[in-house]
Amino acid sequence: MIVEHLIADTFGTHIGKYSERLKVTQGGDTLAQAPLLHLQSVLVTSRGVSISADALEACAERGIPVFFVDSQGHSYASLYASGLTGTVLTRRSQLLSYYDERGVNFALTIAAAKIHNQAATLKYMAKNRKESDPALYEELRLCAGEVLDWTAPLEKIQGQGIEDVRAHIMGIEGSAARRYWEAVRLVLPAAYGWTERHHRGAADPINSLLNYGYGILYGQIEQAIILAGLDPYAGFLHADRPGKPSLVLDLIEEFRQEAVDRVVFGLANRDYIVQQNEKGLLASETRRDFAEKVLNHLDASVRHDGKRYPLRFVIQMQARQLASFFRGDCAEYSPYRGTY
Repeated sequence: MIVEHLIADTFGTHIGKYSERLKVTQGGDTLAQAPLLHLQSVLVTSRGVSISADALEACAERGIPVFFVDSQGHSYASLYASGLTGTVLTRRSQLLSYYDERGVNFALTIAAAKIHNQAATLKYMAKNRKESDPALYEELRLCAGEVLDWTAPLEKIQGQGIEDVRAHIMGIEGSAARRYWEAVRLVLPAAYGWTERHHRGAADPINSLLNYGYGILYGQIEQAIILAGLDPYAGFLHADRPGKPSLVLDLIEEFRQEAVDRVVFGLANRDYIVQQNEKGLLASETRRDFAEKVLNHLDASVRHDGKRYPLRFVIQMQARQLASFFRGDCAEYSPYRGTY
């Protein structure tokens, strides 16, 4: 079996290089292994995991990123080859865009794309209920329309720089998000105890899965941004703050629904068993299984620009297009818009 994503999720394990493969071992036992030839990423999801310098060197030479995500889905570190820095021209253009209409246009586009993809996700969930539950089908379609209505006020916003309009954009985006999560409650089984969206520190199963999935997606977005030669810490929609990769938080917005939300909602409607410890944190078995499902979904094909591509590839395409937009190589940034 070809292993493209190596996951180390057990305390006390070690990731080492053995010939042309990486192995996850504990004591004398091999828990997982992957030939470097096919490996695309390494994901560390537990404390107490060590990795050898030889393994890191092998990953760096082959462009294989190593992502670190804690038990609550917080992506706290990523390792890449030192040469993946792009051109100076791209970063200079990105920074200058903060002070002109390019930054405003990008922020508006990202917010509109997120709202569109939230509405598309509601329509996607409604689609399979047209015959089995016509009333819920109609209600979800209605909610999708109400979410999409929030794109209209975005179209009226104008400004010379992002600081002139950021608060207004975020307010509209927040209103659309509240309606979206209210509608999500209609399709989640009551057994999961969903009430509302909570971010870090959530203890209920659905929020825990969402947060964990976003942590995995975060690493993919950051990798795409770095490969495109952009600065992950120089964002637009999200304000600058020390240690806050605001461009990653910007670009992730157009992919949350396709990459994570649909996976979580689909599992919930198939009565997915979420194991948690006494603190409400996801158990290691659930973390591993769910991580594999998210990573597999990132490898699945989606429609984009009239063709089908793996979602992971679309993320990279969008980061490169964004770099081109900042440099002035294209007139506008066209976001990913999910279908249903």
